[in-house]
Amino acid sequence: DGYSAEDKYKIWMRHRYNDCLDSLAELMGHNAFQVKELSLCTLMKFVELEAQYPLIKVEWKGSLTFPRELLKVVVDGLLPLHEDASLLISRFQEYMEYDDIRYFVIKAVTESIGQVMQKTKERPLPFYQQNVFSLISPINMPNKECDMVKFMVKQVYLADFLQFCFKAHKQAFERMWLVFLKHKLPTGLYKKVLVILHDSILPYMNEPTLMIDFLTVAYGIGGAISLLALNGLFILIHEHNLEYPDFYKKLYSLLDPSIYHVKYRARFFHLVDLFLSSSHLPAYLMAAFIKRLSRLALTAPPEALLMVIPFICNLFRRHPACKVLVHRPNGPEDMSEDPYIMEEEEPSKSRALESSLWEIRSLQNHYHPDVAKAAAVLNQSLSEMEDDISGLLELSAYELFDKEVKKAAVDVPLEFEQVRGLFGKKNDIFAEHFTLD
Repeated sequence: DGYSAEDKYKIWMRHRYNDCLDSLAELMGHNAFQVKELSLCTLMKFVELEAQYPLIKVEWKGSLTFPRELLKVVVDGLLPLHEDASLLISRFQEYMEYDDIRYFVIKAVTESIGQVMQKTKERPLPFYQQNVFSLISPINMPNKECDMVKFMVKQVYLADFLQFCFKAHKQAFERMWLVFLKHKLPTGLYKKVLVILHDSILPYMNEPTLMIDFLTVAYGIGGAISLLALNGLFILIHEHNLEYPDFYKKLYSLLDPSIYHVKYRARFFHLVDLFLSSSHLPAYLMAAFIKRLSRLALTAPPEALLMVIPFICNLFRRHPACKVLVHRPNGPEDMSEDPYIMEEEEPSKSRALESSLWEIRSLQNHYHPDVAKAAAVLNQSLSEMEDDISGLLELSAYELFDKEVKKAAVDVPLEFEQVRGLFGKKNDIFAEHFTLD
C-alpha cells in the first residue's frame, strides 16, 4: 500500500482525533451544563492548537491556516434548533474578544443561518433565532484598524491579513446581520434588534441604508415595534442621508387612542418629540399632528393629559404659524362643525389648518382641576421657553392620586343655599317629578 509504519500511525491518530472532535461536538448538546461547558472549552483549545500546529501542510509561505471547519462545528453547537443555549453562549463570549475568532465566528454564523433558515420555508424558528441573536448582539466591533491587536492565534500572517482586512471585518459583520434580518423573526426579537440597532449595528456597517427593508417590515408589525422601527428610519434619514418621504405619514398613522394608555407611552412621546423637533417642518404637517393629538386627548386619562397639553404648547412654540388654531374667531365649536378629517391618512389632506382647537377648550372644563388649569394656558400668550416635559412622561395615575391625598386643604367649599329635605331646593327638578309621600 506504499505507506510507512509512521504514516499509518499518523493516519490512525488523525482518525482518532476526528472521532474525539465528533464526540465533543455531540456532548455540546448534553443535558448537563457542566458537560457542555467542558466540551466547548476543550474544542476551543483544539482550535487554538490547530491554528498553531496546522494539520494541513502549508502550501506557500504566508497562507492562512486558521481551523475554520472546527470553529464552524463549535458555532453549530452553540446554535441548537430547539433549545435555549444562552447560558453556553454567554460562556463563549470571552473568546469573542479575540479579533481572529470574532471574524471567523461571524463568517460561520452567516453560513449557519443560510443553511438552517433555507429549510424552514420562511417560518420563524424561535429558539434558533434567539440563540443567533444571543451570540451576535454582544459583538464588540473594532472602530479602526489599530484597535485590532488581540489575536488568539499568534500568527504573523494571520494578524497581517486581519489588519489589512479591517474593511473585510465590517463587510462580514454587515452581511451577517443582513442575512439574519432578511428572514421573518419571532415578534419579541424584532423589539430586541431595534433597541440595539442604533449603537451596536448601524455604526459598524459600510452601508447602513441597506437596513431599510428590515425596518419597513418591522414597522408593519404595529405597536411599540412600529415606533422603534421609525426611530431606526429617523437615524438613517438624519445621519446617513436616506431619502424616505413617507416618514411623517407613517408616524401620523401611529397616533390612535391607545397611545395615551400603553405601557410604552413615555418612550412614544419622547421619540415623537424628537421626530417633530425641527422648526423647518411645514405648518400643515404640524397642524395635523396638533389636531390629532388634541382630538385623541378627549378620551385620555388625566395623567396623559398633564403631559400632552404642555407637549402641544411646545409644538406651538416651534411653529408659530399653527397658532391660528388657537386664535380663530368664529371657528368650529364642536365636532359637527369641524372641517378637520380625522380618518384621513395623509396629513396634507386632513384640513387641520382650517380648524380650531375646540378640544383643548373642552378640556378647560375637565373634572380634574390640574388638567383644566393646564388647558387654560392656551388662553394666554405662550412664553418663548419650551416646557420641559421629561418629568411628565412617566406620570402615573397613582402619583396624581398620591399628590391629591397629601395636599393640605385650605378652604372647603360649602353649599350656599340651605337645604330643606332631600328635594327641598328652590325650583328643584327632582321635586317636579318625584314626591316622597
